[in-house]
This record gives sequence, structure tokens and C-alpha cells, in this order.
Amino acid sequence: MVKWTDEERKVISSIFSNLDYDDIGPKALRRCLVVYPWTQRHFSSFGDLTTAAAIMKNEKVAAHGTKVLHGLDRALKNMNNIKATYTELSILHSEKLHVDPDNFRLLADCLTITIAAKMGESFTAATQVIFQKFLCVVVSALGKQYH
Repeated sequence: MVKWTDEERKVISSIFSNLDYDDIGPKALRRCLVVYPWTQRHFSSFGDLTTAAAIMKNEKVAAHGTKVLHGLDRALKNMNNIKATYTELSILHSEKLHVDPDNFRLLADCLTITIAAKMGESFTAATQVIFQKFLCVVVSALGKQYH
């Protein structure tokens, strides 16, 4: 089990309380699909993903990006047991969807970049350390069924 300090909980809560989910979620997923095009194979039902421009204007990508970001709310509300919180999603992604577990890390990196760009100077190195810890725990939980 991961130990969280009061300061870490406060920083993570602060980041999420100030997020515009409909802005950040789509931007992070779009970035992931453009920068790491092999991740697109899991989104074939989303329509045209052949170019960066097509990805940027794809409404299904935007909606899923928002959904993914809201999915992190579950971790935020269950920080004492994130692994158990994501058991069902881990099973879905590993056994049904066959998502490469490294894709979770790639998306987490894109989310960090997107949030850092939005927060600007307030996304300090200390803030990033805490946010990265949070995302690493989530990524590990999502990849749990692969081990």
C-alpha cells in the first residue's frame, strides 16, 4: 500500500479541483494518439485517426479523453486503495481490450505535460513529484492484471 502525506493529498486534490476536464482530458488523449500513433489501434471505432488534424477534431477522442480524466476521480476518492479501485478496469483492459500496459504510462506522461502547460509556473518540480507519484500508482493499478 502506498503511503500518502497530508501535503501530497492536498496537492493532488488541488490539481484536480482546478481542472477543466473537458479541456485537459481531450488534449492529453489527443497528444498521446498523435505522439504515439501505435496507441491508436485501440480506437479503430472512433473513425478517422489518420492525421493529427483528424485526431484533433475527432469528437469521440475528445469524449473519451474527458471520460479517462474523470476515471482518475476514482483514484482521488480512494487513495488508500487505488489498486483495488481499478481491478475491474485492469481486467477489462488486459483481458477484453488487450491494451498494451505501457500505453497507460504514455497517456500519464501526456496528461502530465498537458497539466503542466495549463498550470504554468505553479506546476513546480515539487508538484510534479507528487503528481507523478499519483499517476505511477494509477498506472501500476491498471497494469495489475498483466502480471
